[in-house]
Amino acid sequence: MATTEKMSKTTTPTHWDADIPVNYVYTYGLAGEAFFRAIKDRGTFLGTRCDACDITYVPPKAYCDRCLEALDKYIDVGTVGYVDTFTVSFKNMDGSEKPRPRILAMIKIEGTDGGIIHYLDGISIEEVALGLPVQAIFKPKAQRKGGIEDIIGFGPVKR
Repeated sequence: MATTEKMSKTTTPTHWDADIPVNYVYTYGLAGEAFFRAIKDRGTFLGTRCDACDITYVPPKAYCDRCLEALDKYIDVGTVGYVDTFTVSFKNMDGSEKPRPRILAMIKIEGTDGGIIHYLDGISIEEVALGLPVQAIFKPKAQRKGGIEDIIGFGPVKR
């Protein structure tokens, strides 16, 4: 049956015997584009704030999850946060051993209600702990392309 034919028996199970071509272009959306542009151009994170709900979203959102208020003012929230939770990976996706374990953490960005999941860099398994202060490490500006890969990881806070 072709896709243009009318289905007359809607209760009879059917199936599709062909490939379904799916063509799409993924976009970050307005808030995501602002977030990744700030990483690329300035090496910082942006958030959006809902004053009515007292929430600062990182990554930014176009609308508040609670009250659905439009959020169109972006604020620079910096690059410092703390380890909220973490896991250590000893194996690759294929089950082989990693050359060295990798620590993947949820980093809550300081002063916000959100955060970023990324690798820790320059922090050993023995050093990592909940609440550990960390800051983003970015690729050199000339190498940034405006994506999550522009963040090398999160490392010790430089004082």
